[in-house]
Amino acid sequence: MTSKQTENDLEERITGALVGAAVGDALGGPVEGYSPDQILERHAGRVHGIVGPWNGDAWRTARPIAPYHKGDGHVTDDTLLTHALVRVYARVRDHLDAYAIADHLVPDLMTTPRWIPELQAEALPLHRVFLAEKWLVARLHYGHVDPREAGVGNIVNCGAAMYMAPVGLVNAANPPAAYTEALDIASAHQSSYGREAAGVFAAAVAAATAPGATPDSIVTTCLSLAKDGTRTAIERVCEVAAHHTDFESALRPLRAAVAPYDTVGEDYRNPSLAARRPSRLHTIEELPIALGMLIVAAGDYRHAVLGSVNYGRDCDSIATMAGALAGALGSPVPEDWSKTVAEASRLDLWEPAATLSAVTREVFARDTRRRRAHEAAFTALGGPGCSA
Repeated sequence: MTSKQTENDLEERITGALVGAAVGDALGGPVEGYSPDQILERHAGRVHGIVGPWNGDAWRTARPIAPYHKGDGHVTDDTLLTHALVRVYARVRDHLDAYAIADHLVPDLMTTPRWIPELQAEALPLHRVFLAEKWLVARLHYGHVDPREAGVGNIVNCGAAMYMAPVGLVNAANPPAAYTEALDIASAHQSSYGREAAGVFAAAVAAATAPGATPDSIVTTCLSLAKDGTRTAIERVCEVAAHHTDFESALRPLRAAVAPYDTVGEDYRNPSLAARRPSRLHTIEELPIALGMLIVAAGDYRHAVLGSVNYGRDCDSIATMAGALAGALGSPVPEDWSKTVAEASRLDLWEPAATLSAVTREVFARDTRRRRAHEAAFTALGGPGCSA
């Protein structure tokens, strides 16, 4: 579904995407790593909103989650990194590249304590992010690796893709530009299909902001840009998704569709030695499933996010992506969810959106000036538009 076009539509789409991503993240966190059957048994049914920690009051010591308080509306590192990238855009106020990650994102992770909802304490964001994200600090700060090559050697996962929504929003309605910018940014963090997914997800968000966008148009855009296993997996998953209108019936078929391209395997917590290695044949699981759930839900935010959450496995990142896409389309984020997540996580979910909206308008104005200067220079060289 799409929102009614208004003069404030850009701000509404950016807000929907960023708030939608954070809320999806918080809903998926407590059931991350489990299967649909385990979720069904643990919660005596499907998850239909914000739930508490999987292990209840034992969250501080229960393995393998400890010491993170997942649940109760707490966002995870997906949102912490998304907001960190917004702060980088706020500093640079222009398009970003791999050097911006080295110069701004890494210091943000290392030097500025922030409230970490899952730790229930102030801490450096570096202390919360996963090992694949700590890689940024090891390679860029300590290793002094060329930022454009720093992602090589990291495990290939969704680490870069999960926080790329801001790139799609800064390039609103321009998916090819979002794809290119995200690939550059992600080169500091990931390689292979992890980097590719970052580019495609950013393009999907940009496509979702376009007037008249639909889930089908988003997928079509993704297929026009995606390469190798990422493209094939998106195509297969979305073909299956088109036959479902309810996430319950889609859970197993979507997993079966993505399984040949996913390296992690059926035991999510015990991947094989071949898992997360570079390959042109494979994909991260999260992006194709998020797109599939968007198709199943016909763009409805609540349905897409709940489908992503109940899918299990890396469902906080899947729901982050699905939430960003549905929110960017204009499907409203339930107010009770966003209010609870904001209060529980001690985060202003709306301030990053206001910041990024202002930056996006500045960047577009700068792009326009640059484009017109190029047109004038090219015309002076005798290109199209020359009156000679």
